[in-house]
Amino acid sequence: MNSDDRPVGTRDVVPFGEATRAWFAISLQTFGGPAGQIAVMQRELVEERRWIGQRRFLHALSFCTLLPGPEAQQLAIYVGWLLNGVRGGLVAGVLFVLPGVVALLGLSALYVGYGETTAVTALFAGLAPAVLAVVAQAVVRVGGRALGHPALVGLAVVAFLALTLLAVPFPAVVAAAGAVGWALGRWAPVTMRRAADATPQDGPAPLVPDDALHREAPRGAHAARVLLVGAVAWVVPVGLVTSLTGFHSVFTDQALFFSGAALVTFGGAYAVLAYVAQQAVEVHGWLAPGEMVRGLALAESTPGPLVMVVQFVAFVGAYRDPGPLDPWVAALLGALLTTWVTFVPCFVLVFLGAPHVERLRGNASLSAALTGITAAVVGVIAHLALFFALHTLFADTRRSGWGPVALELPVPDTLRPVALGLTALAALLLLGLRWSVLRTLGACALAGLVLGLAGVPVG
Repeated sequence: MNSDDRPVGTRDVVPFGEATRAWFAISLQTFGGPAGQIAVMQRELVEERRWIGQRRFLHALSFCTLLPGPEAQQLAIYVGWLLNGVRGGLVAGVLFVLPGVVALLGLSALYVGYGETTAVTALFAGLAPAVLAVVAQAVVRVGGRALGHPALVGLAVVAFLALTLLAVPFPAVVAAAGAVGWALGRWAPVTMRRAADATPQDGPAPLVPDDALHREAPRGAHAARVLLVGAVAWVVPVGLVTSLTGFHSVFTDQALFFSGAALVTFGGAYAVLAYVAQQAVEVHGWLAPGEMVRGLALAESTPGPLVMVVQFVAFVGAYRDPGPLDPWVAALLGALLTTWVTFVPCFVLVFLGAPHVERLRGNASLSAALTGITAAVVGVIAHLALFFALHTLFADTRRSGWGPVALELPVPDTLRPVALGLTALAALLLLGLRWSVLRTLGACALAGLVLGLAGVPVG
């Protein structure tokens, strides 16, 4: 499609303007979590535009699943880089999250400004139980793909118990799971088989030859250059905000915390949400327990990666602790800074690792470690589902401990019957009737609104 004489890897494989319009169109359809987002790119890029073949698309996806961070956005960066070089990767990655950033800012402002009104309270009362069903569905889906051997099932159970009973820090669970996965791959390789190992179909033949997508191997200074640019992109805004607001401000705390979280988000947004929820609620006090569920509901109902729920967390936290700034200015600054530090690593990791993807994918030890982490992620998501269930279905909880064991238990007489009923409705729609996530969220939000306006206690 491009006949210029520049070396392969430096020229545009498809016209840059056309690619930009395509990425913008894709960005408006990225609802439904990573599965839905990957399906949109599959349809647009592989089946309709035929810019990349099925196998090459899955090759890129396999690499992106090895990285911390939202794999769907990283896949967009990777394919954009294949088609149009670095500028293509930048445009694809930025456009992938831009509509969601704008939409979530508006919804976060609506929540902060009008969250106590009857209508808004009722809407969130309907959304929270639906999110509980969505997370339960994620446990089933991820478990079906990741737990192909009893040893991996055991690893998932241990991860769940470590988080739920022993309050082991999330990064420690990830590190231990990686080490166990590596050991299993080395001494018990039979445990590494996947639940589904079928070879995918090739799909329609691409209009762009596969060889045209190949990027030349990087020069020796490539890694240093990418790391330097990424470090500057992180340091400059964080340093500027810190110099203006102080090292101990909420903005610095959020920037440092979410930068670290971005580097341990193996397994997607659901995996890290338990860690973010625990830290944001119990350590930093940015949110109340039930508010994390509401933030996830907003992220589920807007386009873009689900990990953008961190933008809601930062918005609310900075609004309530603005320091010397106006609360609304503080909320906007906190949300945008958190979004920036969350997604900068995505670009760095893809641009750094994509040229070496064949070497990475062929590394059996790395694949085994990531298989262990993916298995543990099932337990992490189950822990998240339990956390959301406690704070969605019950008004109060209590802590009980025996030695090193610390367990959060519901107070039975604070059960919320409406929330229980709406959770059952969401489970029926999502798991029984197989409605989409967005459609299920809309139906439950409408049900909550009708009940609230009718005078039924929904809080």
